[in-house]
Amino acid sequence: MSEVEVSRSEKKKHKKKTAPETEADPMTPSKDFLIKPQSFTPAIDTSQWPILLKNYDRLNVRTGHYTPLPSGYSPLKRPLAEYIRYGVMNLDKPANPSSHEVVAWIKRILRSEKTGHSGTLDPKVTGNLIVCIDRATRLVKSQQGAGKEYVCVARLHDKVPDVAKVARALETLTGAVFQRPPLISAVKRQLRIRTVYESKLLEYDVDRHLVVFWISCEAGTYVRTMCVHLGLVLGVGGHMQELRRVRSGILGEKDNMVTMHDVMDAQWAYDNYRDESYLRRVIMPLEVLLTSYKRLVVKDSAVNAICYGAKLMIPGLLRFENDVEVGEEVVLMTTKGEAIALGIAEMTTAVMATCDHGVVAKIKRVVMDRDTYPRKWGLGPRASMKKKLISEGKLDKHGKPNEKTPNEWARNLVLPTGGDSMVASLAAAAEKESEKKKKKEKNGEEAGSPDKEKSEKKKKKKKEKEGDEGAVNGKEDGEADKSEKKKKKKKKDKDGEEEE
Repeated sequence: MSEVEVSRSEKKKHKKKTAPETEADPMTPSKDFLIKPQSFTPAIDTSQWPILLKNYDRLNVRTGHYTPLPSGYSPLKRPLAEYIRYGVMNLDKPANPSSHEVVAWIKRILRSEKTGHSGTLDPKVTGNLIVCIDRATRLVKSQQGAGKEYVCVARLHDKVPDVAKVARALETLTGAVFQRPPLISAVKRQLRIRTVYESKLLEYDVDRHLVVFWISCEAGTYVRTMCVHLGLVLGVGGHMQELRRVRSGILGEKDNMVTMHDVMDAQWAYDNYRDESYLRRVIMPLEVLLTSYKRLVVKDSAVNAICYGAKLMIPGLLRFENDVEVGEEVVLMTTKGEAIALGIAEMTTAVMATCDHGVVAKIKRVVMDRDTYPRKWGLGPRASMKKKLISEGKLDKHGKPNEKTPNEWARNLVLPTGGDSMVASLAAAAEKESEKKKKKEKNGEEAGSPDKEKSEKKKKKKKEKEGDEGAVNGKEDGEADKSEKKKKKKKKDKDGEEEE
């Protein structure tokens, strides 16, 4: 045998020896397959999750028990038709056309049913205009009232050599300011108060008398009027040269701003090449506008009830934000991150954590379509019993008690889960009192029934006699009247004959 063959045979033997050491039987238990018990839940990094689900793990947990339903979509994964219907657009408005014209053009380009915008810009003004499409138009009102930011170029009518003086004059125009709309305006020219939160002098050209400043103000502030006021404060007069809105509510210039050309190109790309990517970049989900609100996460089974106008109750709450105050505006969302509605909190965070019943929030504006999620109300023990009693005729069609209603139902023994025991006890007490009254009345009727019957018969006889006598008297009176009338007539006739 050659040396090569010997070395091969040795290798084979070595492999056979080492094989049982390296190869493990798949059926034998291994450390890798063991699920170890843990005293804590491992943390999930949700800081990169989209829109309303961002930092989801930081929300307070009311309960982790709920049944996920296959309905609905994550905002970024909606089918294109739904994505557009629940979409908003951060549009860079061009100069010259009015805001309403621009919005009408977008409606025609996207072939949508309706569109709305976040606050009118004058025709010559450019910049940030939030356009809401179809279902998102329900958020228009909240966006119109949000704060705005502008960059303005004002021209002074004479030279003001001191830059510090211009900066001071601009600073005096912060806070609550009296304003009357400009001469050319679409509203009634009444004196009104508007708040200017902050202003900053960006640039001042002494030779050309141009002032460039940034301003953060309340919705409805007239920057044109403010430029006139700036000229008056400086004692030289002034007017607005140019204006651009750089922020409207939560969306600014750098938050995915698109032009009219982008919208047209995106729709053209979809129509010709069925490429959705451009449209999905141009349009954003409406949830983008609601990221500044405090969040309340709702169970899937409670979503459709809220879409029909029901208040959010404690059993439907999954998670909630810190520092929620009564009367504060909140956004109700699903576990997939969809916005259901805007609501007004009826409980603080502390009460939500400790209470086991009651209203968490009442609805201000529903955003989601009805029946996006299935109907899940009327399936509890109390509601099922109620339906059964209505079908058997033991309750009326409105679910209210009648003569056939069983005592158990009247006493409210079948309580809904987490129901109020006080309500049950009060209902039972009221039922007992009504039963006592009924028994007393029955006993009184049974005890005095023969006497009552006799007295009633006597009364009837008296009434009949009185009626007969009245009728006879009436007849006699009538006959007497007739005879008297005849006598009078005869006398008159005789008197007339004698005179002749």
